Amino acid sequence: MSTAKKDYKKITTKSLIDMKAQGEKISMLTAYDYTMAKIVDSAGIDVILVGDSASNVMAGHETTLPITLDQMIYHASSVVRGADRALVVVDLPFGSYQSDPKEALRSAIRIMKESGGHAVKLEGGKEIKDSIKKILNAGIPVMGHLGLTPQSIYKFGTYTVRAKEEQEALKLIEDAKLLEKLGCFSLVLEKIPAKLAQQIAESISIPVIGIGAGSGVDGQVLVIHDMLGMNNEFSPRFLRRYMNLYEGMTSAISQYVDDVKSKDFPNEKEQY
Repeated sequence: MSTAKKDYKKITTKSLIDMKAQGEKISMLTAYDYTMAKIVDSAGIDVILVGDSASNVMAGHETTLPITLDQMIYHASSVVRGADRALVVVDLPFGSYQSDPKEALRSAIRIMKESGGHAVKLEGGKEIKDSIKKILNAGIPVMGHLGLTPQSIYKFGTYTVRAKEEQEALKLIEDAKLLEKLGCFSLVLEKIPAKLAQQIAESISIPVIGIGAGSGVDGQVLVIHDMLGMNNEFSPRFLRRYMNLYEGMTSAISQYVDDVKSKDFPNEKEQY
């Protein structure tokens, strides 16, 4: 297969399916505000995920559970205004789709209408199939999410690797095939064994994007604050830090404080 990068002027759900067919890997990062989205988009990212991880990195919560639908719409609206090329996918937050397919549809419609996002992402397989069907029937693209599903963290009780045992691995394979059959345009696999992730990616036609799922999938996603080193407390094996912004920003801010205190800033050239 060719791995040449095609110049997509605008990424769509079809673009991602074409990328998989052509052997081109898909790049995906999170963003939660206009400025970051503009930077990420201009750097050439394929997909921007407005993740419910905003609950952690933007609001300081321990889990993703507290963030609300209104807050997700606010973050997504900001990102959409900053993205010209990337496909913007928005997480449906905990409690907005699990209990009732009709509520799931209402939540997805609100995100699409009020934020301008291009697709939604839901965590889970067979147990939420009716919600997924309802959303898809309304013409809203759905990205699935299997493996470690952070919205179910209290059920799991741990953030360790999922699907290491045969029974859970078989369910994961079944759920992935179900999501493809239902009509999801892509799937995120989080923190599962690399061989299993590759097996799933090779067995379905829709793109599989991994986070902590090895290199045998069709693309990768990371949280922007983690890969830029803004968060220095989170160091899982799958994370590669491309910068250390925590140290760089701390140093710059400390220098600013010193310059203000010493009356070095502003100097004569920096005033009117």
